[in-house]
Amino acid sequence: MKIVIIDYGAGNIKSIQFAFKRLGYNAILSNNPEVIKTADKVIFPGVGEASSAMQMLKSSGLDILIPTLKQPVLGICLGMQLMCKSTEEGNTKGLNIFNVKVKRFNNTVKVPQMGWNTITDLKSKLFKGVKNQSFMYSVHSFYAESCIESIATTTYSLNYASALQKANFYGVQFHPEKSSSIGEQILKNFITL
Repeated sequence: MKIVIIDYGAGNIKSIQFAFKRLGYNAILSNNPEVIKTADKVIFPGVGEASSAMQMLKSSGLDILIPTLKQPVLGICLGMQLMCKSTEEGNTKGLNIFNVKVKRFNNTVKVPQMGWNTITDLKSKLFKGVKNQSFMYSVHSFYAESCIESIATTTYSLNYASALQKANFYGVQFHPEKSSSIGEQILKNFITL
């Protein structure tokens, strides 16, 4: 099993790599399109600011490559947001894999949302063995609107898509690598997709 974590300079890639190591897999870090194309599974992480992360993707041609991948791809946090149509963060155009906009939480709640929150309305093999209302760890100021591609929902002043799926592309707003045994179960499920 060849798992590749896309290394484009915007990710907490070490914690993701350690999470796979705990599951018994050696995930490779790479920004080489040929290495990424030959992976069995691809992880698209991201932490930081959307417009600069998008610039880094463009500078290495990964913005063209990622939407053409045929194997299962998992976007995590900013990685998921960049897979959307656009984000209000830096008024950034995304990869348009998911037909949904990413918006900023309004000022009625503490931003960023940081800590544990529940996921509900679970609708994918990604959540096999995961109970409704399971707690996942999140850190984010922006959210993907609920849409037809939503496979999990979280409430933080409003309902938003905490996970998305379209064909072989999956995205999670939370951090499975920091979400204890439930997060590990989701990563395990992704490996077996």
